[in-house]
Amino acid sequence: MRKTRERYRVDLLELQAACEANYLRLMRLLPNMRHACEARRIAISQGDLLLGVLVLEVLESCPYTTTLQVSQEHCLSWLPVPKMEVRVYHDARMAEVIRAENARRLRGIYAYPNAQMHQPDEKTQLNLFLGEWLGHCQACGHELEPVL
Repeated sequence: MRKTRERYRVDLLELQAACEANYLRLMRLLPNMRHACEARRIAISQGDLLLGVLVLEVLESCPYTTTLQVSQEHCLSWLPVPKMEVRVYHDARMAEVIRAENARRLRGIYAYPNAQMHQPDEKTQLNLFLGEWLGHCQACGHELEPVL
């Protein structure tokens, strides 16, 4: 007897909540992103060991949106380097991942299995990952260079 799997449905409330939380986290980490094309580097360490450096870089700034590149430098050798493009919608107070690694124009739902090996809820997973990544940087991050 073959069971049919229920089709995945996007939980818009969960996705919207994740995007709103990501907006707040990004505004705390890079408050002047709307007014200046800037970049910020945040070190993440455990004791004396530098685990990585989060880089937030403004790629494009428009009146209602800002596009950022979020990446990590100085990763552990065995860890793949995460890199994402994030579109920040200031009027809606939301930030969503628009590109991750080589995937551009993420769809809300992917058929499974697929040639690109995307999960059915890939877009939601990437936005939740961004939130966890930024939250960890807020909790454990510090300025790369000491303030005199």
